[in-house]
Amino acid sequence: MEFSVRRLAADAGTLFSRAVQFTEEKLGQAEKTELDAHLENLLVRAEATKHWTEKIMRQTEVVLQPNPNVRMEEFLYEKLDRKVPTRANNHELLGEGMIDAGHEFGPGTAYGSALIKCGETEKQLGSAEKEFIHSAAINFLTPFRNFIDGDFKTISKERKLLQNKRLDLDAAKTRVKKARVADARSAELSSAPPPGEEYVAQFSYFISFLHVRWLKMWAEEVHQAETELRITQSEFDRQAEITRLLLEGVSSSHAHHLRCLNDFVDAQASYYAQCYQYMVNLQKQLGSFPTTFCSNNNAPSASSSASISVAAPTLTPTLTPGQASPSLSELRSSSGPRRARVLYDYDAASSSELSLLADEVITVSSVPGMDSDWLMGERGHQKGKVPITYLELLN
Repeated sequence: MEFSVRRLAADAGTLFSRAVQFTEEKLGQAEKTELDAHLENLLVRAEATKHWTEKIMRQTEVVLQPNPNVRMEEFLYEKLDRKVPTRANNHELLGEGMIDAGHEFGPGTAYGSALIKCGETEKQLGSAEKEFIHSAAINFLTPFRNFIDGDFKTISKERKLLQNKRLDLDAAKTRVKKARVADARSAELSSAPPPGEEYVAQFSYFISFLHVRWLKMWAEEVHQAETELRITQSEFDRQAEITRLLLEGVSSSHAHHLRCLNDFVDAQASYYAQCYQYMVNLQKQLGSFPTTFCSNNNAPSASSSASISVAAPTLTPTLTPGQASPSLSELRSSSGPRRARVLYDYDAASSSELSLLADEVITVSSVPGMDSDWLMGERGHQKGKVPITYLELLN
């Protein structure tokens, strides 16, 4: 119990000393030990790393989950250490609605079959989105969060301890300075009684004696204060070294975050490539419907490379055995409209060109004055230039 009281009193004295030193520094009444310039730069970089890491985390969470209510719900489940309930995302809900509508209209009808195909693709997109979010959370958000909740918290703790050690050091310097001043003043005072009447002389001598004894108490503390200064200086230097080593570790965190960033970009690239492939496959499936069902007077122009090509070909004629396919020279010299099969997918580069899908059949014709490497293609209501090397003329 006695030890606890003494320890409590010592801690209270230390806190009071730090508070006094901090207040005097703010008022400009005490000197402050400045940190090393290299250490200051490391502290600034660590704070910047924390600031931008938190900001990137928040924006990434918004990208992965735009709904703030869902984000708040997931945060609460995480804090309660409970598993987040599985829920369908927007793509999956849209897909389920399309599939249900398709079955209602009849899978045998063109519209019903198209709805079912679109719904299945939307559910594939939803599944790919879930995989992307899961990958991004593990490989990108989790390491960033671990840095904020782990490494930077340790840095903040050691930095606060360094601040306390600095206050202790400056307080010790102040005590040494005061003790030395008191010692110097005590040496100037005379211990002999002043001349005069006996009563006055004795009283003056007594006051002078008390004054000298009080000043000598400060003088006796010089040695103790200097010893304490050496101890606090050593503790401050050691804590500064510990803090410096932790702050230099931020460079390793930057390197780790760079690897996480690469993983995030790879996950994004894989996700968008998957989505693109799903939509290309859906385009081809919708292209198999007869033109009668797919024609649309309000269809977008051929300049939109992302639009779905709905005017589908009839059965592609094939060459009989031994029959050679028409050459490029035939395509160039062809005067009237001819039918041609598309060999490869082609995305229009301008509004004057026509986007193509592999294996579809279009009508082509030669236009006077046009570049010899191009023909005028026509598909339903859509017309535009097509590259001749992407075509195979049909007999």
